Amino acid sequence: MKDSAEIGIIGGSGLYTLVDGLKEIRVETPYGAPSDAVFVGEAGGRSVAFLPRHGRDHKVPPHRINYRANLWALRSLGVGQVLGPCAVGGLRAEYGPGTLLVPDQLVDRTSAREQTYYDGRPLADGTVPDVVHVSMADPYCPQGRRAVLAAADGAGWDAVDGGTLVVIEGPRFSTRAESRWFSGNGWSVVGMTGHPEAVLARELALCYTSVNLVTDLDAGVEQGEGVTHAEVLAAFSRNVDRLRTVLFDAVAALPAARDCVCSHALDGVSGV
Repeated sequence: MKDSAEIGIIGGSGLYTLVDGLKEIRVETPYGAPSDAVFVGEAGGRSVAFLPRHGRDHKVPPHRINYRANLWALRSLGVGQVLGPCAVGGLRAEYGPGTLLVPDQLVDRTSAREQTYYDGRPLADGTVPDVVHVSMADPYCPQGRRAVLAAADGAGWDAVDGGTLVVIEGPRFSTRAESRWFSGNGWSVVGMTGHPEAVLARELALCYTSVNLVTDLDAGVEQGEGVTHAEVLAAFSRNVDRLRTVLFDAVAALPAARDCVCSHALDGVSGV
């Protein structure tokens, strides 16, 4: 089996444990170790690299994930397109548990994450990447979004086309006041991952598509005691089979040749 892949999926082990014949690859990067080994195999007739975002034992909290190493590792294996499924809380009453939302916008409310490759610091080999300012006006790949939405429709899942994902630092959940503020701004869902994944992918000229599975209504929307981690895991588990089907069908539908804004993000730029 090749030590390479064309498509990457960053998500939990439940998304790929039923894939046979995976090859485990340890990847070293100038930014340290990724969350775990990368597992390379075939899905949807395409070569795919699976990377457990939190590690295979889910022991890496969202604010401690080495996002730079994760995206670099995927690119070093030849990945050009990345799907990033994540669990989120709904910020609108109609976005209850089981909702699938494919966002087209992103808001960063994190505070302590390494979120660029262009920070002026030398790499392990002593080279210093040029200063680069990539466009993030539209943070997600249009081709990837279309593929996921079509796959969801084919699976009978009425996905929400568009919306804003706001990413918080974690690992705590939002207060009710924070949640109401997010909702009042018109944002759709809230999560703890997804940023800086989208930014780093754009800096590497990778296509990135966020796929949001709503596991709960956020604190400012629901009227109970507030979401718990156990409830999030239970809701994700109930929908993981459907999510896997959508992702694998989307993988099969992704274009072999890229010619989107993501693929041209570094045109005319030297460095990474």
